Order: sequence, then C-alpha cells, then structure tokens
Amino acid sequence: MSGFQIRDDISKVEKEKTLNLLVRPRAEKVRKLEGYDQFEGRVRADAAQMSEFYEIFYCLEVSIRQLVENILEEAEGADWWNSERVEKEFREYVQRIQSDEANTEITTRSERNIDYLTFGQLGKLITNNFDVFNAVLSSKRAVDRIMSQLNLLRNPIAHCGLLADDEKERLELTVRDWFRMRS
Repeated sequence: MSGFQIRDDISKVEKEKTLNLLVRPRAEKVRKLEGYDQFEGRVRADAAQMSEFYEIFYCLEVSIRQLVENILEEAEGADWWNSERVEKEFREYVQRIQSDEANTEITTRSERNIDYLTFGQLGKLITNNFDVFNAVLSSKRAVDRIMSQLNLLRNPIAHCGLLADDEKERLELTVRDWFRMRS
C-alpha cells in the first residue's frame, strides 16, 4: 500500500513542479489518418523510432536557417537575399523551385527564400560569408565540418531511412558540436 502512496505523492510533486520523475509506459500515438493501422507494423515501428530524430533535425535546421537570415539581414538589410552575399546560382535555384511549386495545387513550403536552399547550400552560404558569422560561430573550418556531417546524417532522416545506433550517437554529438561552436 505504501508504494501506491509514494507514487501518488511523486505524481503531486510532478504536477506542482512540472517534472517527469516516474517512468510511464509510452502510449501509442493516435493517428488522424484513417487506415494508418493498415501499414505494416514494422514500418510503423520504424517511423515511430525515426520521428524523434526528425524532430531534432527539424528544430536544428529551422534554427540554423533563422540564424543565417538574421545575420545576413543585419549585415545587408532587409533585401539581403538580392545582395552579392547570396550566390546568383542559389537565387536561380530557389526561383526555379518556387516556380515549379507555384504550378501545382500544393501549398508552397514557405514565403522565405532561404527555406528553399538545400542544406548543403545553406552551409556554403555560411562559409562563403563567414566574415559576418564569425561573431556567433567560432570557426569556419568547424562550420564546414559540422554542416557536412549534418548533411550526411540528414539524408536517412529526410528520406525515410533508418539511422544505425552509431549514427544516432553521431547525430547527438554533431548537434552538441553545433551548439558548442555557437557559444
């Protein structure tokens, strides 16, 4: 009986302090898509496992894009995209993709040009303009190495692959490296 009382007391502390102290079984997510349960169980399990890494990479990539946009806007003003800091080839690439998207019935991915750059192009944009990034990023060589590593790790995450256990660790270490380089 005392075990239940202790658990109840811990639950109260969790609510008061917004903590998670007790181990709870993970509830299966309810999917809005009718028929989701018709996909093979192994595929659903793999998707659930990879969703964690997708979320991590999504947050990281969005924050990197925002950092790049903020720094280039500070350096060049609101029209930074049309400055010589952005390679003509990048602007043409983005314009081509935006044009292709405009000719479909699908909602466009973004109003921001930077969201159309590939992750590799994003890394190149940083290293090509390191003179304005060096105040917040410690080393051009580190940026190149980390962005290259992230680009390799991004592929299985973005293209429905699975990460091996050592690649999961590598992603965690590379994300840590990114934040360490930012400090």
